[in-house]
Amino acid sequence: MKIVIFGATGMLGIQLVKQALYSGYEVSAFGRNVFTADLPKNEHLELIQGALFDQEQVYEAIVGADAVITSIGGDSNGSDMTRSLGMKNIIAQMQKAHVTRIVAVGEMSILNADKDHLIMDLPDFPAKFLPISREHLKAYQYLKASMLDWTMVCPPEIIDLDPTGNFITSSDFAPNPDPIKIIAADLALFMLKELNKNEFLQHRVGICN
Repeated sequence: MKIVIFGATGMLGIQLVKQALYSGYEVSAFGRNVFTADLPKNEHLELIQGALFDQEQVYEAIVGADAVITSIGGDSNGSDMTRSLGMKNIIAQMQKAHVTRIVAVGEMSILNADKDHLIMDLPDFPAKFLPISREHLKAYQYLKASMLDWTMVCPPEIIDLDPTGNFITSSDFAPNPDPIKIIAADLALFMLKELNKNEFLQHRVGICN
């Protein structure tokens, strides 16, 4: 299987690249800094330096692939729309290239708190986190409105530790007990597993260690 990973140079993105190669995927790693990031040298890895908002560059990265994984980052202020507009462009270019499967990373705050509210809607949700939560929500709304076979994994705090292989998941809600963290390597492991198993198509996924 050939996959394209957007946001390949961040903490999670590097884990996704490493684990995908270990699992035998053909990987295209897309980002602005792919040639200077700590990515492995591998004959099955293609580095694509490009801009997430560039329609032609994103299309050329996607065309011919079997699936897409996104680990898009950005600033936490309200003016950075990398996550939402980047997702919007990826969706458009996937549809143009007739690639339908995508596994994306979001944030725990856009999971359901109950049948009527998201976690970010609760009165005690910290106001300082609302700008980034709104960005993740817009990205989710773009996915939900698309015709793609999407899954959005919505983790709590991501930490950089060795993989454990032990984590719990929940569809559309945060797992119980309340999640505190997820190890980046375990998050990458789950995203690649979901890419093939398709257990959470058209759903958000809560996850934690």
